[in-house]
Amino acid sequence: MDVFIRLLNVLLMVAMPLGLGVILAQRSRVEWRIFLYGAGAFIGSQIFHLPFNSYVLSPLTERLGLPGSGGGLPLLLYAIAFGLSSGFFEEGARYLVYRIWMRDSRTTWDGLMFGAGHGGLESILLGGLAGLALFQAITYRNADLSAVVQPEQLELARAQLEAYWAAPWYAVFLSAAERFFAICFHLSAALLVLQAFVRRNPAWLAVAIGWHAALDALAVFGLVTWGAYVSEGLIGLVALLSLGIVYILWKRDEGSEEPPLPSVDRKIKAREADLGLEELPEGRLDDSRYDS
Repeated sequence: MDVFIRLLNVLLMVAMPLGLGVILAQRSRVEWRIFLYGAGAFIGSQIFHLPFNSYVLSPLTERLGLPGSGGGLPLLLYAIAFGLSSGFFEEGARYLVYRIWMRDSRTTWDGLMFGAGHGGLESILLGGLAGLALFQAITYRNADLSAVVQPEQLELARAQLEAYWAAPWYAVFLSAAERFFAICFHLSAALLVLQAFVRRNPAWLAVAIGWHAALDALAVFGLVTWGAYVSEGLIGLVALLSLGIVYILWKRDEGSEEPPLPSVDRKIKAREADLGLEELPEGRLDDSRYDS
């Protein structure tokens, strides 16, 4: 049963984003390439995000005396700093993908599929790591650890292995629950960044960065201050708020948004928008702007 519960947790982390992608593809004409664009945005953001945290932000916070372990205001500032880092790189990556590779994909369906891909790849990768940890735990469960672990690390290895198998089932499923909450968040963040283009107001990018920073800061501060269960509860509340954002933006766009077009027609329409061509009711192009 212990193995089954942990395996189910891994499968949920992998299956949830793929299942969401299938639902979105079936409910609309959105292509799976949008899901891949979202996954690519996540990878691209981490290429710059992780080195920045390691070589710039971490040394800076340590120099300022904000390692995040003391609690209170220092921990809050530490959490906000790393939250802003995540928001800047991940939402910035989303913005660039929208601007460069998704110029013909600006519907709400596109934004949802894009968010599913971004948060989905993160969930799949973490699920893979959880699966690797399960495989190692099964391998070493009844093995002689002294044959594979250095003597000075033997007690630590035994303690870690015992803690892994001693975790109750509800603690095991925290990983899958957190990924579900995170995917809900990424759906909202993807739609918020999309508003910068459909409403032609870059302030929406700043809103998305702030929303991302708030989530990450809350997760870090809550985990250190109140523990894993309270922290996950707070992230769950953020997920509910995220779904509320999705609903509000969906209803706001519902009346003005056209049904998704086939890919060729959408590219033509996007090209016309880039050129500033507006179609009159009788089908003529508005060339009044060129009158002398």
